[in-house]
Amino acid sequence: MGADVDQRAHGGRARISDVARVAGVSPTTVSHALSGARSVNAQTRERILVVARELGYAPDRVASGLRRQRTGIVGFIGDHVATTPFAGRIIAGARAAGLERDVLLLVVETEGDEAEESALVDRMLAQRVDGLLLARNYNQRIARPRLSADVPIVLIDAAPDPGWHVDAVVPDEAQIAALACEVPLRLGHREIAYATTNDDSRASRGRALAVRTILGDAGVALPDDRIVHVASDAAGGREAGARLLDRADRPTAVVCFNDQIAMGVMQAAGRLGLRVPEDVSIVGIDDLFPVADALDPGLTTVALPHEQMGRWGMERLLDRIDGATDERPGRVHQLPGRLVERASVAPPTR
Repeated sequence: MGADVDQRAHGGRARISDVARVAGVSPTTVSHALSGARSVNAQTRERILVVARELGYAPDRVASGLRRQRTGIVGFIGDHVATTPFAGRIIAGARAAGLERDVLLLVVETEGDEAEESALVDRMLAQRVDGLLLARNYNQRIARPRLSADVPIVLIDAAPDPGWHVDAVVPDEAQIAALACEVPLRLGHREIAYATTNDDSRASRGRALAVRTILGDAGVALPDDRIVHVASDAAGGREAGARLLDRADRPTAVVCFNDQIAMGVMQAAGRLGLRVPEDVSIVGIDDLFPVADALDPGLTTVALPHEQMGRWGMERLLDRIDGATDERPGRVHQLPGRLVERASVAPPTR
């Protein structure tokens, strides 16, 4: 095949990126082909193996294993693992991706305590985990914990504070909010309100900006008195519903920051004698189990990509550990949500 790569820049040893470039595939595909962890087309695998042999490539995991013993264990530190259903989906995605590459997941919870997180990071490193996944229960900034610079780490549902260059994956808040607005707009609603959280986070700011933009682009006004900030739970939703719906110029549709607020708005509508969706349509975000599909009527909502974020985070972390990517860390990767249409939205009756 005549593979020829200038290896002087890195000590004469071929890297996985060299194999990928000559074989015409991505470094991740090379890693999967050499490890057998995933199905790779037989012809592609054979081409990769030939190039690896010609370049004298030795997998980085062998070289790194001489420097630091691999344990085959990745640590997962979440702020609310046991108390939110989202964490279970993130863990499921990370666990499945890890098992495909013969890696186990060690899961612990901080309950939002920063000191506890720092202590757990130390304990994880004492167990010689190969890398760390740090997860949050909604898209927010996260400060860098005290750890060695050479510890591979990926953030899930969180972005790093400025100055910390690390891999991260979050929901695409703009796309998610656009999906939530799309349904009432498609059905002809022009009087739309937004019930959002009073928490200040990347998620709340991103969704609020997108809602304003999408409605504005559609020619739908969103005056300040049709935006309410409440606690991000059902009680907050009941407050939002009372403020938005108990008025003569009530909106015909309410888009909500999350499903819990949406549930409270539905409850407030019932207390006011309003029918959903005949008198007011309601849209949530989360596809929260078991809330969204258990409500009557079932809640139209946007499912957040929790399982996909867990999978992406684990795959990126293992690629970092294996040296299977040359992309510099620091870009926050965004994953889209998925619209789940149920029965809480209908065309406006006025």
